Amino acid sequence: MNNFTLGTLFSILILAFITVARRNPNLYIRKIAGLDAIDEALGRATEMGKPVLFIHGLNSMADISAIASVNILGRVARRTAAYDTQLRVANNDPIVMAVSQEVVKEAYLDAGRPDAYNPDHVFLAAADQFSYAAALEGMMTRERPATNILMGYFYAESLLLSETGASIGAIQIAGTDSYTQLPFFVTTCDYTLMGEELYAASAYLAREPKLLGSLKGQDYGKALLILALLLGTLLATFDNNVIAYMFTSY
Repeated sequence: MNNFTLGTLFSILILAFITVARRNPNLYIRKIAGLDAIDEALGRATEMGKPVLFIHGLNSMADISAIASVNILGRVARRTAAYDTQLRVANNDPIVMAVSQEVVKEAYLDAGRPDAYNPDHVFLAAADQFSYAAALEGMMTRERPATNILMGYFYAESLLLSETGASIGAIQIAGTDSYTQLPFFVTTCDYTLMGEELYAASAYLAREPKLLGSLKGQDYGKALLILALLLGTLLATFDNNVIAYMFTSY
């Protein structure tokens, strides 16, 4: 019953904020520097006449981080199409590659530049972890992209990729929900999306009411849970367990 009550409360919050977002599309969301810097990084690549390299993490389309990275790719592809800048998209998974090809193709069509789309620029670098890293390190060294965008779930290859990008002087924007790799990205990249910032990217970039409302509703729901935890801790200190009983499953 308690779980049902919490679920209902969260649903009401989300639906309420979706309604608010429909009335006010400019609903406030905290600034995410890494996403705001994307246009600047793409502009730099355009000025230098060098390509943009978008690198997917080692995940499948079943993972939330892969879906989030594909959504960001759509925004990047629309910008590179408008700026007439070359875009390379490296993939580790064939399904992610197929989805990325469709997303980039659609972005170029929306920008009125279908002739500029090259399916060979969205490619499968390698299926093996370190072969993937080696292939991309070689590509960075040869083509020297002006901007590297690394999005998704990364493992031990994260530092290999980002350190190589830093060595060629590329602007690097990374985003991952792999907390073990965050220190490496923070150290070697110019901007880093941490954890749920990656998930929030879709709402942040699209400003679509359903996404905005869902994001705000979840944030307020988490705030209520944190408040309940603090209040429960305080009451438990004085031997009052009413909050604990409220969150106990029966």
